Amino acid sequence: MLGLIFALLGLLNAGTNAHAHAGLVSADPAEASMLSAAPADFELVFSEPVTPLRMTLVGPDGASRDLPGPSATSATLTVPAPAGLVAGSHLLLWRVVSADGHPVGGTIRFALGAPSAVPPAAPADEPASVLVLVWASRLLVLAGLVFGIGGAVAGLLLGPRSAPARGPVRLALALGLAAVPLALLAQGLDALGAPLAAVAQPAVWHAGAATSLGSALALASAAMALALAATLRQRPANGTRLPKALSFAALLVAGFAVAASGHAANAAPQALMRPAVFIHALAMMLWIGALAPLAASLRGGASGGAAALRRFSRVIPAVVAALVASGAALAAVQLGSPGALWSTAYGRVLLAKLALLALLFALAAGNRHRLTPRVLTGETGATRTLRRVVGAEIALAVLVLGTAALWRFTPPPRVAAAIAAEPVTAHATGASLMADLALQPGRAGRASVSAMLMTIDYGPVAPADVAFTLAAPSGTTPPLRVAAVNGGDGFWRAEVTLPEGGIWRVAVEVGLGAGAPERLETVLKVRP
Repeated sequence: MLGLIFALLGLLNAGTNAHAHAGLVSADPAEASMLSAAPADFELVFSEPVTPLRMTLVGPDGASRDLPGPSATSATLTVPAPAGLVAGSHLLLWRVVSADGHPVGGTIRFALGAPSAVPPAAPADEPASVLVLVWASRLLVLAGLVFGIGGAVAGLLLGPRSAPARGPVRLALALGLAAVPLALLAQGLDALGAPLAAVAQPAVWHAGAATSLGSALALASAAMALALAATLRQRPANGTRLPKALSFAALLVAGFAVAASGHAANAAPQALMRPAVFIHALAMMLWIGALAPLAASLRGGASGGAAALRRFSRVIPAVVAALVASGAALAAVQLGSPGALWSTAYGRVLLAKLALLALLFALAAGNRHRLTPRVLTGETGATRTLRRVVGAEIALAVLVLGTAALWRFTPPPRVAAAIAAEPVTAHATGASLMADLALQPGRAGRASVSAMLMTIDYGPVAPADVAFTLAAPSGTTPPLRVAAVNGGDGFWRAEVTLPEGGIWRVAVEVGLGAGAPERLETVLKVRP
């Protein structure tokens, strides 16, 4: 069985690039650039492959028009610029979807000729109503998977005393199934940046279904339908073979659904991350889903619920261990460094989730080491107390799921780290020479600047020496001049420390022997 599960996860990996949440690395025209002539194309380069959703150009008069024909080649998105661009300030609005199914959008401001006296207004933020719908619908789907499917499996494992929990389990499954179209709608609205009023537009539904979340929701629907069928067949006269088969099939399909989309599931290395997400999801469903059936089995007192309590206590330590181990692996990859826990929004959401889980673990430990022995010995009142504590655990679990749903709005720190590590490039042309320059990483701080030199007609150059002069955007520090070293691979390199981001003026001085060196000048747009 384990071999089959990992084989299926391998097939899922094979159909998906090892990429996740994309971020914009560079754009042409660049943010706040001044153009002397209209561009032929707009080009956006992302940290990871993307699929274009919508490109809109807002002119100096505030009128907007969607740009047809955007194409993506790996991580580069290109769209033809419309003819007849007028002078003044423009806004290029872009929205793409990354491999994890999360839409990403932004605005690039540039001016043609000269900026407008009154530049066009930036678009309003995405409506809060859509963001609430995104969060609430995902929470309901998660609750359907955890309390519905987990509850269906646990009800069979804990025995007939948990039968009263079938009603709440069916309710969780029904709510989860009802939330699937809402989640698909919310994904479409989020993808296009559209308001709730666009609910009837086919493009919204198509945009939601076209992302990886659409596939994940289809799997989640199938899983919840299987679990619902299992609870309907779960009668003494029917036996337990078919309900068990349906329930465990639902559990596996639900694991695949969670592993089909999202930040963590699409991160590299895929050989670790997708199985970790799959195991984390199954462990969460088995642990949290068992709480309602466990409470139901205790309604008749310690004598009736003792067998269910023993089964739960025997199995749950291994489930929690799998949950903690897989969660630690996911957090380590997503965060990248411990400091990201408190310095990023993603890390702060994780801290909130960990705080809730700490309370949940504390209650679970108290149950296991204090209340469970008292219930099993038949102590009066212990069963009632345990049921109340389990109810508190269920409430905390809902808060945990609600906190986890917030990750849709917080790209993981590894994305920012990947963008910061990307180089920035520029081209410089002189009287007889030209150079392709690169700064890596393309951000403030310690970096390597390199230049590949060639003649104006692309011939080879063998300079005697090369030096770089870099002038800071603020002009408050003296220009930095460093000698370059020939790397033997056609590049001349030097190590520099840039104290700030912004547009740095760069000069390349190329000594050719006799006479003054030739000077090539350009700019590098350095990220903070």
